[in-house]
Amino acid sequence: MGDDGMKPELKRSHAPIFWGLFGAGGMLAALFGPMLVFITGIAAPLGWLPDGAADYDTLRALAQSLIGKAVCFGLIALLLWHAAHRIYHSLHDVGIRGGALAKACTYGVAALGTLAAAGLLLAMGF
Repeated sequence: MGDDGMKPELKRSHAPIFWGLFGAGGMLAALFGPMLVFITGIAAPLGWLPDGAADYDTLRALAQSLIGKAVCFGLIALLLWHAAHRIYHSLHDVGIRGGALAKACTYGVAALGTLAAAGLLLAMGF
């Protein structure tokens, strides 16, 4: 309690925002990550997909549609934030203190990657 008998003010934290991005990115990584690896790393190179399913023109058309841009942006951004949060909290396990510099580096890369994804997707046109 404070000097005036009232409850002390609670300190605001940005942690829930980062934990929310971490959770959303983790869910997407678990649901879509293995299939994306299978499709782009195994099925497409081995020719297991129908003709034209993963060629340049088809994927460019997907990325130029509004829903395609939203899906690509969501996957890229949330996976970047998930990775940044996991790396930041894993630094403690390898003996590196997670101070302001570590937080700025990990989350800064995620922020720059998110901005780059948005810029590149918008530059592709509609």
